[in-house]
Amino acid sequence: QLQLVESGGGLVQPGGSLTLSCTSSGSSLADYAIGWFRQAPGKGREGVSCIGTSGAIRVNADSVKGRFTISRDNAKNTVYLQMNSLKPEDTAVYYCYVGRLRSWGQGTQVTVSS
Repeated sequence: QLQLVESGGGLVQPGGSLTLSCTSSGSSLADYAIGWFRQAPGKGREGVSCIGTSGAIRVNADSVKGRFTISRDNAKNTVYLQMNSLKPEDTAVYYCYVGRLRSWGQGTQVTVSS
């Protein structure tokens, strides 16, 4: 059973940066493609970024292209989401997801506000 744990959220001013981390207990993430999703208040969950098992394939949503970077360190069993130039509309709960297992983490809150 793979359990995902996100961390790194917080309050940041517009234009600031945060790095989110996703790790797991019970199983290694190395065999799985990982996605980051987010859900803003009153809105549905949307895909932000995803990365293949080796890190060679990465896809970003248009809304975050040029600002967010997904990466992974399989030796540390961690997937990262580096978020730069944050905007108030990036405010949401951010989740990591393993599609093959339909497994979600508990989420981490990101708030962008002055």
